[in-house]
Amino acid sequence: MTLVRWQPQTLFGFDNDFDRFFEGFRNRWGNGGSRAVAWHPSMDVSETEHAIVVNVDLPGLSREEIKVNVDRNVLTIHGEKRHESGKEEKRFLRMERNYGSFKRSFTLPSDVDTGKISAAYTDGVLTLTLPRTEEARPKEIEVKVA
Repeated sequence: MTLVRWQPQTLFGFDNDFDRFFEGFRNRWGNGGSRAVAWHPSMDVSETEHAIVVNVDLPGLSREEIKVNVDRNVLTIHGEKRHESGKEEKRFLRMERNYGSFKRSFTLPSDVDTGKISAAYTDGVLTLTLPRTEEARPKEIEVKVA
């Protein structure tokens, strides 16, 4: 027999259904009928022997709308995706893309060389390369025969 921890907030699984149901209302009408709410762009974080690599999906943003900074070993990526505004008034039948400002912050490991961080933006993907310091890189020690 397996022991299952009782969690009253998930009784019968209704809370997830209700949350998803009302989330649609909050996103669509929670801001005066606008979809301009905070959003969190998708990202991948990977590592190699020499660096940590962060890829952030930011489709539709220009390079000037994206800000990246490091302060006290905290990396912050922020910007704003504005709703397209044209002269022609549109009546949307369905609106699924998110708009608004975003901000993602991460505490960097102590072995990242913050002075050598680089950023590139290509085809809607921001790629940050966070190189590791020389001291933090693994070193192979040769074993000599005595």
